[in-house]
Amino acid sequence: MLCQDLMKSEVETFREHDTIQQIARRMREVNIGFVPICAPDGRPVGTLTDRDIALRVCGEDLRSSATVAADVMTRETITCRETDPIERAEQLMARHHKGRMMVVDDEGHLVGVISLSDIVDEEDDDRAAETARLVSDREVRA
Repeated sequence: MLCQDLMKSEVETFREHDTIQQIARRMREVNIGFVPICAPDGRPVGTLTDRDIALRVCGEDLRSSATVAADVMTRETITCRETDPIERAEQLMARHHKGRMMVVDDEGHLVGVISLSDIVDEEDDDRAAETARLVSDREVRA
């Protein structure tokens, strides 16, 4: 199975200049906890999670209407290609302890997202469980 077979292609994305208030409202409306932050050309430049908002905005007592994504987003982008086998996404998720993987085309433009729950839903139980264990190891070490 390829990443393009498992990824969600309808993904909410935002730009670096969007305010945290705008992003958080949309995340609440569509009930998501993760959004890619993309450059105008569609290439991912970071990510923002509901946890990032809680710790970096609320935890620092920043005004969400005056804080933009670029100020608090995670700049590390971990991606796989849409034509990669799903095992590649699993390896990257495990190595980087990430529960979500951005999927890009050959030019580096975002085309989808794969979450750990997508893998658990589709893959055989033993392999999915091992990937989940490796991703969650970051919690044990923290």
